[in-house]
Amino acid sequence: MTNETRTDISRLLNILEATGKKYDVEMIGRAYEYAKALHEGQFRVSGEPYISHPVAVAEIVAGLELDTESICAALLHDTVEDCSEKTDLKEIEAKFGKVVALLVDGLTKMVQMNIEDKEEAHIENIRKMLLAMSRDVRVIFIKLCDRLHNMRTLAVKPDPKRRSTALETMQVYAPLAHRLGMQKIKQELENLGLSYLDPIGYDEIQNYIEEKYGENLGFIESIRNAVSSRLKENEINFTLEGRIKSVYSIYRKMYNQNKNFDEIYDFYALRIIVDTELECYTALGIIHEMFKSIPGRFKDYISTPKPNMYRSLHTTVIGRDGIPFEVQIRTWEMHHIAEYGVAAHWKYKSGEKADEDMDKKLEWIAKLIETEDDTRDPDEFMNALKTDIFHDETFVFTPKGDVIALPQGSTVIDFAYAIHSGVGHKMTGAKINGMIVPIDTVPRNGEIVEILTSSSSKGPSRDWLNIVKTSAARTKIRAWFKKEKRPENIVAGKAMIDGELKKYGRPYTETQRNEVVSELGLRLGFMSADDVYNTLGYGGITLSKMASKLKDEFEKQVKAPDDEPKTVVDIAPESIKTAKPKNLKSNSGIVVDGAEGCLVKFAKCCNPLPGDDVIGFITKGYGISIHKSDCPNVIMGMSNTENKDRWVEAHWESDNEHSGADLYEAQLKIFVYDRIGIIADISVALSDMRVFILSINTVKSQDGSIVNLKVSCKNASHYHSIVSRLKSLDGVIEVTRGFT
Repeated sequence: MTNETRTDISRLLNILEATGKKYDVEMIGRAYEYAKALHEGQFRVSGEPYISHPVAVAEIVAGLELDTESICAALLHDTVEDCSEKTDLKEIEAKFGKVVALLVDGLTKMVQMNIEDKEEAHIENIRKMLLAMSRDVRVIFIKLCDRLHNMRTLAVKPDPKRRSTALETMQVYAPLAHRLGMQKIKQELENLGLSYLDPIGYDEIQNYIEEKYGENLGFIESIRNAVSSRLKENEINFTLEGRIKSVYSIYRKMYNQNKNFDEIYDFYALRIIVDTELECYTALGIIHEMFKSIPGRFKDYISTPKPNMYRSLHTTVIGRDGIPFEVQIRTWEMHHIAEYGVAAHWKYKSGEKADEDMDKKLEWIAKLIETEDDTRDPDEFMNALKTDIFHDETFVFTPKGDVIALPQGSTVIDFAYAIHSGVGHKMTGAKINGMIVPIDTVPRNGEIVEILTSSSSKGPSRDWLNIVKTSAARTKIRAWFKKEKRPENIVAGKAMIDGELKKYGRPYTETQRNEVVSELGLRLGFMSADDVYNTLGYGGITLSKMASKLKDEFEKQVKAPDDEPKTVVDIAPESIKTAKPKNLKSNSGIVVDGAEGCLVKFAKCCNPLPGDDVIGFITKGYGISIHKSDCPNVIMGMSNTENKDRWVEAHWESDNEHSGADLYEAQLKIFVYDRIGIIADISVALSDMRVFILSINTVKSQDGSIVNLKVSCKNASHYHSIVSRLKSLDGVIEVTRGFT
């Protein structure tokens, strides 16, 4: 499609007429005039009248052959929030009907959200979009068209905005287009996104494509002629299309598989479009008779369609010049669905059966919304999004021959829950191709998986939450624990809260704790303190996500007693030596005020890290010892009037706090439930983060064990990342900063 600016709807009406479908042109015209009046006086960054954007979006929507309501919603999608003369959904419903109003509502961005974290707000926008999509999938069709036009006109935006928009497009919108089978839009989004994220790489591949295509024009033409002749001999009605792999798909293959240009086997492709499914297989036989096929490069997506409805035969063969090329064979209906995916439903739908089929094809949206209901953690939601929607699929079979599609990397537990919740809950083991396998085994394409169950099974294990890949399985396991193990969950949740509150160094009663958690629950949308404990216990929310709010409520509810020892920040200014004109910069990244020519060392009692508030103590013969300001030894030492003159102000160099160039020692106490493999899980998690373990030992406690750990750490921020990762492990109750 052209990027030519258009502020009237003449071209839009021509596109609609070319589809041959009946549209309510009068209603579309009214929607255009209404939007144009509301956007009057508004301009895009490029200087074009703003109405040119909704008109362009409506033209792309019309190209998908969507209905009148979708065209009107595309024209009106920015009127509710972006116009100086405000309208509202009630007025839109009165003028254009309830369906158009609902579509516009689904397309309207979230504004006035009471969310402190920008990343969390961004995720909430995506969540809202998917929720609207679950009610009417046309919302995402129009949203993809809106994003496509924004990407086509992105060059006028400043570089940071271009990069952030392109990155979001690659991470969210292009994968959504793929999941919906809308390959045409997906490929253009990917190519445009790459051109802004890696313009040098994009240009390099684009130049290579043009050069290589020019070199082999004769080869392509000879292949087309040869195939055309043989298909005519067999009296097959066909259309031949040549295709060159897109810039992004070549870029991705080179990056993911470490290949160079000459190793891309399916650079060239020939597409054969025929009338019937039987002719697809006939054409395949002709191709394999004419050319030598490459083993392992044949895929039958007609008998086993992809979850996004894609159906075609794929085979890679070698031409007579020794040049490999791919051949795709499909019918016209398959071709339209391959180009437009779920949106093709509006061309081929016919009555209730088609609507039932559509519901089945969009089951994955409902599963994703189930995940939303189960967890309040935005990171968890994004992980589910990336796993269930944006990953490639693995196709495995039940013993009866039914095909189950799972995200790549899914285990046999995921397979069990994909069949039914009851199968997963009663699972005791699994077989792959008749052989018993461990429950964390990942089945491969084409394997037959059999789930072993027992009526006496006590239900899933909490460890499974760390094994499963899909959000659907994780949601069903959590739901089981939520329903069947509420008392145990509450106990576990209370232990986690107590572990966090103990870090604040202030005594509290059980009543005070429950009041704190009740108030916290109201802020998070829970009805009672027990609901918070329960949700923590079964993993519906992580403690790290509520830690800052918990501390706020604790400070409000639990006041410090008058005789409580004061921390260093509460000490009167005269008890700390005043700064002298000259600062001494140590080679350890610490600046000490009021002392010259002395050594600096870090106190082993608290192991301060860059980013921590620190204070120095002048030792006898060993230089200045640097402590955390809230170190117990500091609090006790400051109460000793004999040594008050030996405490000096200290702070980290500004660049040292965030550079992370040096490594420091950090101590952690990890409170865990006793279970086999917990130490191994901790080691693997730290290894994945490239964190060195300096020492490790365990001590038995009343409720489980305490793992004392010393690790290498860059700064306080790095330490909090380590703690957050460890807290996510199954069986970890709490992690605290350790003092010897």
